[in-house]
Amino acid sequence: MALNPSASEDVLLRLLADNSPAVRMVLCRDRVLPDPVVEAALKHPDTYTRSFFARNPHVDPAQRARLMDDPEWFVRAHLAEAPRASLDVPIRPLPDRAVVHMISTYDNEALGGSFFRQISMGLKRSMPTHPVAKVRRWGVGSWDHLSADTRAALLADPDEKVREYALMYTQWDDPATSDLTFLEGGLHRRSYWLRRQALSRAVVDSALAAPDGTNRVCIAPNPSLPADVVIRLAADPDPKVREAIAGRPDLGPAKRRALAVDPDPKVRLALSAHPSLSEEERAAIDYEVPIDGCFHYMPEPYVLPNPEDVRRDALSGHPILRRRAAIDHSLPPDLVARLAEDDDLGVRVLLAQNHPDAPARLLLRSFLEYTGHNRQDLTDRPNFPTTGLAVHADHQDPEVRALTARDPEAAPATVERLTHDPDPVIRAAMARHPRLPQPRLMELLDDEELAHPAAANPALPQETIHRLLSGRQ
Repeated sequence: MALNPSASEDVLLRLLADNSPAVRMVLCRDRVLPDPVVEAALKHPDTYTRSFFARNPHVDPAQRARLMDDPEWFVRAHLAEAPRASLDVPIRPLPDRAVVHMISTYDNEALGGSFFRQISMGLKRSMPTHPVAKVRRWGVGSWDHLSADTRAALLADPDEKVREYALMYTQWDDPATSDLTFLEGGLHRRSYWLRRQALSRAVVDSALAAPDGTNRVCIAPNPSLPADVVIRLAADPDPKVREAIAGRPDLGPAKRRALAVDPDPKVRLALSAHPSLSEEERAAIDYEVPIDGCFHYMPEPYVLPNPEDVRRDALSGHPILRRRAAIDHSLPPDLVARLAEDDDLGVRVLLAQNHPDAPARLLLRSFLEYTGHNRQDLTDRPNFPTTGLAVHADHQDPEVRALTARDPEAAPATVERLTHDPDPVIRAAMARHPRLPQPRLMELLDDEELAHPAAANPALPQETIHRLLSGRQ
């Protein structure tokens, strides 16, 4: 009942006063709440209850931010940790003032995890020049994207820690600071350093001499790679290395021509998207773009792409370039309309997953046609349709049948029938549907499996809610 959207304020306040931590957890963490209940949750004497609210992804982040000075570190830590969410799902940012206050007053240990995902992109971009020194320290982390003037200002910053962090980043551009320890340790650590750090010749030569191609794959995109090594890797016997080197902007014409006819199809595909190629040169390459990839939400990049480059990619004959354009959150309406009708599944789904104004027709089509990872995220996009979804009530795919639960006009007989569906997710979703006939709804309240979702049904009469509350007490 704590999840029931029709539960009155007095019912929710009664549940908030419940002795069960599980009830308070569901109430404070898993739903939108009316203002009086928000106020009561923020002032609740139980630390855990306030911490549940601190992790609520459904409420206004400004409401969560009111806990930033909570007397209990446990609550503050959970506010900083952010609501639990997949890395492929955006988290609504906290207000900038709250983030600045937390960075200024919290211990660094409390600002790990997903805290960075709660920072607005506007604040992230202003961090290197922010008036608060501790915020500028965070801004140094964007070193790769900063102008020469901003870097120089950070190196001369009045705050010692800012200068120290900035100096540390300058070492990334100095090959003399790299050493052979980069080749030791786990794959993730090694890959990170070899791709980003300016490498000494000794490190490069050691990577080239490794018995397998893993280190050579890692160094292939490194901007500091000498020209002779780029040429050597373009002819590497390992196709994964040739694939990794194929996208380098400094790859010469002769090597591009060689890789364009490489015997490995993945190498040819990588080369076909090279920025130096004309549309005619791309079309001349024998490549095939896979359609079984993972098409999901991509966070807004720190540096926005050039609008002219995005338009060029959107109008390209190459699906990979059109997919690149489709993830741009600020794609103009004419290109949204064009890519929404693209003949490539990846283009359509990426546009649906990323553009805030993706049309309803595209969102539904993408859900019906795409069965890969993050498919369900499409249903959370702002324009995903609701009416008319009951036409899929008999679809063989249970995820498509489940769309019926989103249709407010689904026939009561259809809703009732699907409470007997073989799929438990569909049965639970239909138990919550407001058009479920009352006799079946009352019956499900005594069903061991479906009593919980039935109690969350907004069509549950208020007198029944009060009776159930009284009964459990």
